[in-house]
Amino acid sequence: MLRFASNPRNVAKVDSFVEKVVNRYKLSPDTHGNILISLTEAVTNAIRHGNKNDENKKVEVKMEKSANKLSIRVCDEGHGFDYNSLPDPTQPCNRAKCGGRGVFLMRELSDRLEFLDNGRVVEMQFKI
Repeated sequence: MLRFASNPRNVAKVDSFVEKVVNRYKLSPDTHGNILISLTEAVTNAIRHGNKNDENKKVEVKMEKSANKLSIRVCDEGHGFDYNSLPDPTQPCNRAKCGGRGVFLMRELSDRLEFLDNGRVVEMQFKI
């Protein structure tokens, strides 16, 4: 488990966390990249959008491994959000906008993406 204050500098902690997971479970380079990008996006969203960069609020990263999958949860202390109403970044009207691609990337790179607790928790699953 990883727990830290909602400071953008703490996103860097994701690299070493993922490196340990990759080495422990001997994951492929593709899976390594998918987890790293997805987890970086999830943690960035938790800090920036969930906890609004409030360093008094924490972000937690939890990991669980089963026989053929790795589940990673990112939890924040924010108010949550309506994950069903996110704009589609592939639509022409959204392509030039800055931001709005994090959830799209997580959805594309993970094998399963689920939002829990009103959007305060994101769970990503990766087949291994």
